[in-house]
Amino acid sequence: MVLYDLHPDAKIGKNVTISNFSTIGNDVEIGDNTWIGPNVTIFPGARIGANCRIFPGAVIAAVPQDLKFAGEYTTVEIGDGNTIRECCTINRGTAASGKTVIGNNNLLMAYVHVAHDCVVGDCCVFANNATLAGHIIVGDYVILGGKTACLQFIHIGSHVITQGGALIDKDIPPFVKAARYPISYAGVNSLGLQRRGFSRESINTIQGIYRELFQKGLTVSSATEIIKEKYGHTDEGKQILAFIGSATTGLMKGYSFMKRDE
Repeated sequence: MVLYDLHPDAKIGKNVTISNFSTIGNDVEIGDNTWIGPNVTIFPGARIGANCRIFPGAVIAAVPQDLKFAGEYTTVEIGDGNTIRECCTINRGTAASGKTVIGNNNLLMAYVHVAHDCVVGDCCVFANNATLAGHIIVGDYVILGGKTACLQFIHIGSHVITQGGALIDKDIPPFVKAARYPISYAGVNSLGLQRRGFSRESINTIQGIYRELFQKGLTVSSATEIIKEKYGHTDEGKQILAFIGSATTGLMKGYSFMKRDE
């Protein structure tokens, strides 16, 4: 007995499971071996890859929560191997870019929201209630702590980890930990980098770069010149300098000791 609503024009791959009370609209594509749990809603414009798992209550490809949206044709593109837990919402793009993109092998925990025109890389983990406003770019291997809230147009570099409850209103360069308010540098994500096979030499280079940028009280422009001279020949230096050069909202603050009440 069929207890779900599947539009006849939806393109469904091989060995796809669609559970009871889910709705899949027109102009939807779902790849092989994907599991759609109960009470999932997938609106037109969704492109979902293979081997994904979408849990109850998730809503994929709803129209963007943007008052400028005028009904233009846009999509959500979700790659392979993603796990989208209960009550996540991933909105379509707007005319600005035409699509919202989620890469491969990501874990979006319960109640995560990804707004219009966001681009998320591969192998990220967004903990419960993490929220991305519109037009955000997130690199690979990013971990957002629970209830992290990201302001629109933010860029977050690869291999970043944020404190739970963080409010991100500035760009966060790659390889770091970010915490406090205003969002600030809290060290290099050394443990995460080690787990992903970065050498001790590479981690030391990253630490040296961020010592110049965040721990010596230099202006960004002064620190950038020093980084170019000392580390510009390294892969890590090139990646970090490229990120700094493309920052659109300004970088997060450097490290500072928190004052304690006496």
